[in-house]
Order: sequence, then structure tokens, then C-alpha cells
Amino acid sequence: MQLYKTAVGAVIRDENKLYVKEVDNWDAFINRMNLHDALQDDIKDLPVTSDDLLNDITEPPMGSQEIWASGVTYMRSKQARMEESKKAGGGSFYDRVYDAERPELFFKATPQRTVGYGGTVRIRKDSHWDVPEPELTLFISSEGTIEGYTIGNDMSSRSIEGENPLYLPQAKTYEGCAALGPCIYVPRKTIAADTQIKMDILREGKSVFSGQISINQMKRKHLELVGYLYRECRFPNGCFLMTGTGIIPPDDFSLKVGDEVRIAIDHIGTLVNFVG
Repeated sequence: MQLYKTAVGAVIRDENKLYVKEVDNWDAFINRMNLHDALQDDIKDLPVTSDDLLNDITEPPMGSQEIWASGVTYMRSKQARMEESKKAGGGSFYDRVYDAERPELFFKATPQRTVGYGGTVRIRKDSHWDVPEPELTLFISSEGTIEGYTIGNDMSSRSIEGENPLYLPQAKTYEGCAALGPCIYVPRKTIAADTQIKMDILREGKSVFSGQISINQMKRKHLELVGYLYRECRFPNGCFLMTGTGIIPPDDFSLKVGDEVRIAIDHIGTLVNFVG
């Protein structure tokens, strides 16, 4: 099932049929254990509606939830962050994080700093090396159960992070630093291990970078990341957790204003954003 957020409530897609449900409290609506079964109950008495509704969905599928993120969960991420921090003497930090028992977890964004499908993600004015990071993103209930999946764009200022690893919050968290969408995928079972993530970056309509990876290339397990995140943090309305990226453009690439970023993940769809 796919769950979309709209101005009037929820659009639920099940077996290519669409249902609309009025929702007064999005936080309470999505923060339910066994969300798949709850949605199945929700649509029992709802009429099937038109596919045209999906053309106007631009809101990120979140309410008041925080977004957190995981770092160095793929080998490609470790290599890139070691390279960008090498001159500052911090390259070995990421090698140690990749092999450590404790994962790297950090706060990423509030709803205010997050855009949805078609929204504008930003590059910092004080950065000269910027990339999008396409990430499978978990929706986790307040009880710590993984209830769904969405697409995340973890915008990153590599020049700032590379100056000093302690600058990570400035490299990661600012206005327009994250995108989520277009929906929350709510399967009956855990998402397939061979799920593919693909990213294309277009400049003036032409592809300037493309890449793809399977989520089974992650070193960390989803439940492992959730377990560490929930050890000493409470999330009364649930939480979104980006699980890291294995797709990073080469070191001579940087985003420009006007670029189009397209991230596709099997079962979820495609998240499209523009750079401002």
C-alpha cells in the first residue's frame, strides 16, 4: 500500500485502486502499530476515487515528526567522506565509524526544513561543493516499530563537512536541507532486500549524473539503526530515519541552482526536486 498526504487528508493506494480518507490529525493517523492492517480497515467503507488526485500531491508525507539520518552505512559513503576530510586530518574517523559497533546517527531536519515532491531543496550560500544523497527512509512508530518506507534526499555540503568532521550539523541541517516523498510505502512484510535506489541529476534537461544501488549493500541493518536511535530518544508521534546513501557523485561534481534531482526507489515511486 502507498499512503499520500494531501491538503484534505490521506490518499491510500491499494492494488492500483485509490481511496480518500479525511484526516484531522496526520500524526495520529500514521503513528499506528500494524499500520498496514489499520489502513486495510480504513478503506473497507471508502469509495474508489480517480487517479487524477495523485497529480497534485506535493506535500511531504509527514506531520510534526523529526527526521534523523544515518551515516557511513555503505562502503561508497565511507570512501567519499574519508576523501573529503583527508586534508583536515579527519579521514580515519569515517573508517572507524564504518567498522564500529555503534552507528553514526544525527539529527537532520524538522518539517519546516523539509519539502515534498516538486519542492525546492537548497544549497548553502557558504558552500562550494554540494550533493544530494538518495536514501531509503524508514517511518518508525512511537513504539519503535518500522511501519513504512519513503524516499529521502539528504542534501549535503561536502565542502563544509570536509573542513572538519565537527561541522557535520552545519553541512547537513539548514533551510531546505531535506526532501521526503512522494508517499509512505506500507507493505505487509519488510521491504525486499534487493530493492533498488536510483538517482538522476538533470541540468538544463540533460543528465549530468546517474547511479543506482541495491539496499542489500548496506552494512547496517534497519532494526540495528532503529535500536540505537530509540535507546535514549522518545518520539511521541514517530520518526523518520534516513538510512544512508551508497550513491555519491564524483569529487569534481557539485550541484548548481536549477538542477533537477530525481530519486526512484522500487515500490515507492519517484521523488523529484529542484535546486535553489
